[in-house]
Amino acid sequence: MVVHSGGPTAVLNASLAGIIEAWAQTPRTGSLFGARFGVQGLVAGDWIDLSGADAEAVRALRAAPGSAIGSSRIQLTEAAAEGLLSELRRKRVDCLFYTGGNGSMGTAWMLAQLAEREHPELRVIGVPKTVDNDLMVTDHSPGYGSAARFYALAVRDMGEDNRALRSPVTVVEAIGRNAGWVAGATALARQDPDDAPHLIYLPERPPTIERICQDVASRVERLGRAVVVACEGLRDPAGHPFGAALDRAGSAQHELARNLGHVVAEGISSITGLRARSEKPGLLGRSCSFAVSASDAEESYRCGRAAVEAAAAGCGAAMVALRRVSSDPYSCETFLAPLASVANAERLVPDAWIDPSGSDVTPDFVEYVRPLASPIEGRSKLGAI
Repeated sequence: MVVHSGGPTAVLNASLAGIIEAWAQTPRTGSLFGARFGVQGLVAGDWIDLSGADAEAVRALRAAPGSAIGSSRIQLTEAAAEGLLSELRRKRVDCLFYTGGNGSMGTAWMLAQLAEREHPELRVIGVPKTVDNDLMVTDHSPGYGSAARFYALAVRDMGEDNRALRSPVTVVEAIGRNAGWVAGATALARQDPDDAPHLIYLPERPPTIERICQDVASRVERLGRAVVVACEGLRDPAGHPFGAALDRAGSAQHELARNLGHVVAEGISSITGLRARSEKPGLLGRSCSFAVSASDAEESYRCGRAAVEAAAAGCGAAMVALRRVSSDPYSCETFLAPLASVANAERLVPDAWIDPSGSDVTPDFVEYVRPLASPIEGRSKLGAI
């Protein structure tokens, strides 16, 4: 049984294709099913048989955005999980491939623990997926490289727009929740030191609005313009989102500012008198197939295959993870991490990878993300124009 959980990515279907193809090549009895719309379909028994999927259609999945079987953010309670395990035992489901981020791995770990006493034959294998890149243990998460590529390309081009018609301030809100991995990746947009982004703010190093305004004013004074990247989960040192409205306030996992970039831009205008606007690509950065990183798509596919190989070897209560073998040339391999080590845990950007100014990332961060996003071409230049 394959389950997708949480927001789709531009390469989520690649891992599904890897699971289906590896399953077809593995000696076994029985069928491979997918739960339609995640936990919702898993509990309701809305399952689709993937065993006879057309080979050409499965190959096409590797380049398709979204989720071919659907996904869901519905939380599975322990009581519902116990009932589900009884149903899985009754239908003789002996392997569950659970795809998602840290919260999803928390659900997978809960199911694995319950299965020890309720359904010992069930092997639960986590398949990593999150654009936020906040899964523990793994070097990076499938989905992140493509989101990093999208935002780097978007900021590169917005920077050229800002250079041509000085706004003078553009605030770009990047996805990532409490972790600044995607926001930091926009540093890949730079070809020259004065290229956008001029300032990058991560939740791991909370700034005051006054600090942001001072930084912006300094860049505008020198360049006549400024492109600012702020992660959607950015807060001030007191933990407040600069006055932004909160979506799902009080939820430890889902609370998020609805309009962070807009509020920061308004704060800049109010305090400095500079004209500032905001841009929020939002789901575009998570879903666009035209910005997919080649290495990201390939690794997502490999994670799907590795999950089936782990199950065939009798492994359970584990998540497929990625280990970097080399950065130059780039090489990565899969391995298994205990679900307990990744469940509900959040991997943040290391402090050593944040510039001492608090408004940029270090060269080590850039070198970490560079191979994950595939090459980011620089802007065209016309001599001394």
